[in-house]
Amino acid sequence: MPIIKVTLIEGYDAETISTLSRRFTDAVRATIAAPPDGITVIAEEVPPTNYMRGGQSRKPGPPVPGASAVVRDYLAAMEARELDRAKAHLHDDFAMIFPGGRAMSTLEDLIDWSKTRYTSIGKSFEGYDEAFEGDRAIVWCRGTLQGTWVDGSAFEGIRFTDRFEVVAGRILRQEVWNDLAEHRPS
Repeated sequence: MPIIKVTLIEGYDAETISTLSRRFTDAVRATIAAPPDGITVIAEEVPPTNYMRGGQSRKPGPPVPGASAVVRDYLAAMEARELDRAKAHLHDDFAMIFPGGRAMSTLEDLIDWSKTRYTSIGKSFEGYDEAFEGDRAIVWCRGTLQGTWVDGSAFEGIRFTDRFEVVAGRILRQEVWNDLAEHRPS
């Protein structure tokens, strides 16, 4: 069974090391048929004085914020209409695609577009999934929507799934799929 050894410069907290070890385990399981209890990850730390690259001692790089946590806080800020807090999570090149192929790049565009669809909306989450591709974390969240249509009637239990691309702790892309059109009053 595989044994993975990684050497880190001292300075990372236990949660970061644990996350890194879980992700190494997940990468092995996604690549070869190894049961989780057959995969060993050993994270060794060395003091900065014992680590040199290019003839210089180095400091550890900061841990990247958890992608699902970034998405959760962004969505909570959007639901609360705390736009400044939500914007703080967005990459400079942020783009979003909503049902019907509607492409937008600002939260104000999204709010203006949604005014003809509903007056309020909230999400109940059933789960989050993460995957990794190069420097991007891909986060899928899924659950149901509830809120109020523009005519004042309530809706609930409408399926949704959102896909996010997170780079260096900031959301680069959001894609949204839901069944709102199937339930929208005529």
